[in-house]
Formats: sequence, structure tokens, C-alpha cells
Amino acid sequence: MVKRTNAGRLKVIFAFLLLFGPAFLLIFISTRGCEHKFKQLDDYGAAPEYSFITSEGRKVTSEDLKEKVVLLNMVQASCPDSCSVSLWHLDQMIYQKLRKNKKEKGKIRIISVVTDWEGNSVDSISSVADYLKDKIEEYDPEIWMVVRGDAKPMFAHKYKNGADLLDKGELLIGGESFTERMLLLDKENHLRMVRSGKIEAYVRETYGHIALLLKQYDKVAYEKRKKAEK
Repeated sequence: MVKRTNAGRLKVIFAFLLLFGPAFLLIFISTRGCEHKFKQLDDYGAAPEYSFITSEGRKVTSEDLKEKVVLLNMVQASCPDSCSVSLWHLDQMIYQKLRKNKKEKGKIRIISVVTDWEGNSVDSISSVADYLKDKIEEYDPEIWMVVRGDAKPMFAHKYKNGADLLDKGELLIGGESFTERMLLLDKENHLRMVRSGKIEAYVRETYGHIALLLKQYDKVAYEKRKKAEK
């Protein structure tokens, strides 16, 4: 009788492990076996300090945003929806995801510099700001800033690999003009990524790079907590 009872228990345990074992294994791997092991974004060096004026007339600088990850792009005043970047893809694949993720929303800022077709600064940006307010669901100018100012120094600067972002090169994935390119800047205002804002695949990839950069900061915070606990 005892043998039958033990055999029955073993069958129940075996069935339980067969049913739930894979899930427990995945939890173990995600929490312990793969402890923050992921690819880190390249660091192309410090970007120039910047200063812009928002559509509300407020000055915003790289110093103001030193604790934020910044995605900088250009928008043409005469053709805001698609001439420099695809605003629809930028909205759907990046902004809406950031807006709905409370944790990410506080850490990221999108800066769209309004320019002419040659990338030069323009005086009036209210029409572009109004366009975003009209077209973007729950548009928040604190998260997605429409600004005026000279963005060319951000592209003319010589970064670590010697690339001039005004020209074409291996670093510059997609885009026929520098006005089409998006720059991902970390909290230290270092360039971490360049991608075309006109190509859907690259806009989608940009969100992945943003998430990866945030994970790097999460890892640093995690390691600081562990060190403080010792």
C-alpha cells in the first residue's frame, strides 16, 4: 500500500514538473542565469552642447536635459509630415510607446528642430507645433519638443570615429541628407546612434536602441544598489 502511495506521489510530481518545469526554468534564466547580460550601444563620443527655443518660447539646453535620453531630429517647416522624417512612424513606433510606458516617459525626450529644406534654422515654428497637436494622439510638448535653433553643429561635429554626419558614411544608415537622420544622445550628451527617420525599419530599430540604452542605465543602478547593500 505504501509503495502504491509513493508511486502515485511520484506520478503527480512528475506531471507537475512536466507541466510547469519549462516556465520555472525561464524564470530562473531571466532572473539569475542571464543577469543583465546584453549588448551595449556604441559610444561615439560627446556631442556639442546645444540650446534651442521651444514653441512655447522656453529655452532648453543640453544642461537642462542631462538626466534625460534625447532623440534629436529635424522637421521641415514646409513639409512637417515626411520631408525630413516620417512623423507618422516616429509617432506610432516611438512616441506612443513612450507615452504609454510611465517608466520610459519620464526618461526620454524627443526634440524636433524645425528647419528649411537645407537644414537651416527658421524663425516661425508655431505651424509645426500646431500640426503635431492636431495629428498626434495626446501630444505632450514636454515629452516631444518642437524647437527652433541651429542644429547643424550636432551633425558637423567630429565624433570618435571621425565621421562627419553632414556627409555619407558607414555610420550613417539610410537617408540621402543629414536632415533625415535621427541622433540618439545619452544622459551625458554622448552620441549613441544615428538612424534614418524616413525608413520604417530604422525608426522601429531606434525604439529598440532606446530600450537598450535604458537597460544599460538600469544595470548601473542595479549594481550601485548591490554595492550599497554589501
